[in-house]
Order: sequence, then C-alpha cells, then structure tokens
Amino acid sequence: MPTVSTVNLTAPLLLLLLWATQPTMATNWLSLARLPRSRPVSGAAPCARLRGLTPGQVGVCRARGEVMESVRKAAEMVIEECQHQFRNRRWNCSTTPRGINVFGRVMNQGTREAAFVHALSSAAVAVAVTRACTRGELERCGCDRKVRGVSPEGFQWSGCSDNLSYGVAFSQTFVDEPERAKGLSAGRPLMNLHNNEAGRKAILHNMQVECKCHGVSGSCELRTCWKVMPPFRRVGVVLKERFDGATEVRLTRIGSRTALLPRDPQVKPPAARDLLYLAPSPDFCHLDPDNGIPGTAGRRCNGTSRLAPDGCELVCCGPGYRAGRAEVVQRCSCKFSWCCSVRCQQCKNTVTIHTCRV
Repeated sequence: MPTVSTVNLTAPLLLLLLWATQPTMATNWLSLARLPRSRPVSGAAPCARLRGLTPGQVGVCRARGEVMESVRKAAEMVIEECQHQFRNRRWNCSTTPRGINVFGRVMNQGTREAAFVHALSSAAVAVAVTRACTRGELERCGCDRKVRGVSPEGFQWSGCSDNLSYGVAFSQTFVDEPERAKGLSAGRPLMNLHNNEAGRKAILHNMQVECKCHGVSGSCELRTCWKVMPPFRRVGVVLKERFDGATEVRLTRIGSRTALLPRDPQVKPPAARDLLYLAPSPDFCHLDPDNGIPGTAGRRCNGTSRLAPDGCELVCCGPGYRAGRAEVVQRCSCKFSWCCSVRCQQCKNTVTIHTCRV
C-alpha cells in the first residue's frame, strides 16, 4: 500500500517559495501606496502578507515595524512626485490599474526611467523616515544632536536638525536589500544600487540651514541655526535634471571585479550623484498593456511649441494631434481687500486645447 509523506514547511520557507513564484522588481514595495490606510503595515502577520516586499524586506518590516508607516508614505510620495516631474513627457509615470508592479514592467528594462524611479524611491524613504524622526514619531531616533558648536559663519548650531543619517541608513537597509540579495556581479543590481545612492545624495547635497534670531527688539545679535532637508519637490527637480543627463553604461570586467562604465568610451565616467542606465527606452508612443505603457493617444500637449518636451510633435510622436476649443472658468479682476483677503471675479474664457490623435 503506498504511503503518503508529509513535509512541514516553516513559515519563512513558505514565504520564500511564494516570493520565488512571483515576478519580482526591486520597486514592488511601491505597491504599499495602494493599500487602504486602515490596513496595518507592521507586525509579524501583516508584514508577511505585504505582497510587494522581498523576503529580506519582510524581515526588515518585522524587525523595525514602527518605520513601515513612513515607508508607505514614501511610496505615495514617489508616485506623486514622479507624475509631477514627468507630467509633460511621453512617459508620465502613469500607473497600472492594479497589482504590485505600480509603474508596469517597463521598470524591468534597465532604462533611464527605471533609473529615475529607483533614485526617487530611495530618496523618498530617506526623507519620510527622517521627517518621522524629527517629529518624534519613532522611538529609535530623534533630532540630530551631533550638529553643535559654532559654525565658520559665526552662528550657533542649535535646535532640531534633521537626522538624515538615520533616514539614509534605513533607506540603504530597506531599498537596497533586493539588490544585495541578488549579488553584485550582474549589471542590473549594480545599476540599481548606484541610482539608489544617487537619490540619497540628492538630499545630502541640497541640505539647507534655517535660523532664528535672538536679541533686543528683534535684532539678530545671536543666531541659532539647524540643518533641514530640502523640500521633496526640490529633490525631484534635481533628479529630473540627472535623468535628462543620464549616462548609458555597460557591464565591464576589471580584473576580478565587474563595474559599470560608459558605453561610449568618449564619455567621462559618471559621478556618484549621476544616474546610470543599461538599455535604451521604448518610445512610449503606442499602447502596450503588457509593459504598462498607455501610449499618448488622447494626451493634452502644447501646440504652440515644437521643441519643448511638452510640444505636441514630441509628445504625440509626430504631427498627429488635433486642436479644439473649450470654455474654461478662471479667476480675474482680483483685488486686495483690507485686511486681509483677495477677492476675484469668475471669468469665462475660450481657449484652444491640443490633444494627441487616437
């Protein structure tokens, strides 16, 4: 009589098997932005059910659960900022209707778009966690008390400086984990790790100083100052500029190690804050549901400019656009009323709207 053998699989092994059967991208954690606010994102059981996380990220979730709400916020920040920065481009950071691949499989292709999303994602986690530290929402961190003494400019370091080192360290632990798990001998993990770090450097190199004056009658005999992160919009602008100047690279063996070097030998090696990509981008002109590309049909564009990125010829992939008239309501004849408001009338205007042909 045949016997039936049973195998007891531990929870970690089951999780690993489940993860191995799913299509994986290092940015799948961005799907946390799709979760309802009422759903917990920390604790042993909730962490295991977060489908966008790799096994290593689930381990981080379990060990440092108090930070996961900041990670969820970071995912929302990435989508919002990406769509703002690329609102006038062919690729406008449109998201897929459902699932864990928020920006679609185009993120799998090693393009400059993937480079931007990785950089923005790592920066968002660092910013969101650092903000939580400053607000006193996390037990393990607070203000950066290492910024003390007198600056070369003569002001006193004091107050609550943003604890960026803690946010950056967590970003490296959480965002970089999928790449380190794959090993550092392949091109794509090296590309992602470089761009992740470039995103964090966009914060570091744009830190700001805020000050408060102390003295009689509001004089500034003594100033106390502290360091703050730049607005995340500023980080997005910096990374968008890096996107436009990104360097195409190839995997090259140098002795016993591998490195990413410019594909064009005439191009100087990129700096640590620059973005790198391995593959050319698709044109994003036509609908490609399999890769999460909606195409540009029906998109609004700027019909008065030919060379700008939002010009119809570029957005619509040629002169395939049409003009139409529409009536819009705008504020007009605004007057300042003492004190302290601005009163405006509502005016109807007819404007020309250009859209890409379907």
